[in-house]
Amino acid sequence: MRSLLIPLSALLLSSDRAQAAIFPLQARTRSWHTRADVNASATSNGTIPVHNTHNAEYISNITLGGVSIPVMLDTGSSDLWVAQNIPNAKDTGKSAKLSYAVGTAAGDIYTAPLEFDGYTVPDQAFIMVTDTKSFSTDISAQGYNGLVGLGPNSGSVIYKEIDNASGDTMLNRIFSQNKTSSNFISFLLSRLGDPTDTIPGAFTISEVVPGYENITSMPKIAVEKVHRLTNADQHWQIYTDKNGVIGPDGQPIAVDSIVPSAPDGQLVAVLDSGFTLPQVPRAMSDAIYGRVQGAVYDEDSQVWTVPCDQLLQISFKFGGVTYPVHPLDTATSDFNYTDATGKAMCIGAFQPITSAFSLLGEYDMILGMAFLRNAYTLLDFGDFVEDTAEDTGDPYVQLLPLTDAAQAKSDFIAARLNGVDTTGDAAHALLPASQMKHSPETEEEKKKAREEEILSRWPYILVGCLAFVALSVGLCVWRCCCRRGKKGGKGAKGGILGGGLKGKPVYQPLSEPAPPAMNMQPMGQSAYSDPYGRR
Repeated sequence: MRSLLIPLSALLLSSDRAQAAIFPLQARTRSWHTRADVNASATSNGTIPVHNTHNAEYISNITLGGVSIPVMLDTGSSDLWVAQNIPNAKDTGKSAKLSYAVGTAAGDIYTAPLEFDGYTVPDQAFIMVTDTKSFSTDISAQGYNGLVGLGPNSGSVIYKEIDNASGDTMLNRIFSQNKTSSNFISFLLSRLGDPTDTIPGAFTISEVVPGYENITSMPKIAVEKVHRLTNADQHWQIYTDKNGVIGPDGQPIAVDSIVPSAPDGQLVAVLDSGFTLPQVPRAMSDAIYGRVQGAVYDEDSQVWTVPCDQLLQISFKFGGVTYPVHPLDTATSDFNYTDATGKAMCIGAFQPITSAFSLLGEYDMILGMAFLRNAYTLLDFGDFVEDTAEDTGDPYVQLLPLTDAAQAKSDFIAARLNGVDTTGDAAHALLPASQMKHSPETEEEKKKAREEEILSRWPYILVGCLAFVALSVGLCVWRCCCRRGKKGGKGAKGGILGGGLKGKPVYQPLSEPAPPAMNMQPMGQSAYSDPYGRR
């Protein structure tokens, strides 16, 4: 969710998503940039090609109303929109608006025949965006002319506007029409600039990419359901293992989760192919980059910058499996970034969450493209899709590691060090933990943190307040009873519990009433920072 040039998918903020930090840098155009248009037809093995632009955008083609359109693939949203006219599309009489850090995608909702990966939907709902003047970048020049959301139906703005099954997402329609097929998608993301990368960019529906069948043997990681405290979108979010993030020093990075229900030592991670640069807790980002000699935190862009010759190897653990991150992904050279002296620097890809802040404590980090390039990803929708053969199980994620740490180090030496291994030099040694630099927390971030602390725990605060009120009322009544007991004369024995008529107590002991049952209604559409967030 980056910026003027980094994909809109990354910036996508549906009605429930919040803006991520704007990253005002231009992606570097290289000699390997191929044509933006991707072969629209599926290959013979059931996969469709995924085109990689600058390691910042992953694009495939859909055919809508007979027109082939390159669209970004975004697991962090659920809507389809295109920024061009579709002949003979039918107007539903509804409209919708999606907000981005770079502008607003708004328009009328139409339906038209859709073809994708060999599947056909006769009347797919989509937003036809006729005015892109609000965008601060030319999306067509970046190689795409729309975006397809690959998230659950519950996150669709179009579905909420139409309010019936005809407004379902593209994947929901495909799965519902093919009841005998498995309700999963999978994708591989290639890495440009890696001298030994042979990963074919690929996307599949209900099939596994040939040669990667081992993914079906990987642990099925349960999708953590979004707490329905608000109308927040359901994301593809999973728990890390305990102490599941390993820093460049080989030690776990200790960060507490902001999600109230998260098990001790585990973090909630959202898998979002629309984020070029992942968003992680600030303390985690500092632990990755703050001990690098020459590292500088750019407060204007809100990112860490490090010397491009610094090897940084980190990894994540999910379901008992370790997923190394390629050092070419940990710090990216895909932007023309220079420091104040004109020296070229690399961007720390795992940014601290800033304005892309999980206001309601629903997740801790968003693992975007820089992570997803390191794992073949399978997303099973389970009961996210109703009335199909596969709707009885819980949604889950399977991840197949793609990066070998030793080979990745060799790739880094070839790509960044001209084949000369200087990673063990004193100049590249990490600083002691006591000398780690820290990125400054902004006042806006402090404010959001305070709001999150309150909003994410308001049910507990409410129950506590009710208990306090009940206790206070009970105490007042008790004191009143005590006064009356003392004025009641000598016939009363044993205070408030004694004597009375025929030996029965005059006053019954007061029991604190149980708090009233609370009907937890949604708080309504909130513009919270979903670094996944859609607003």
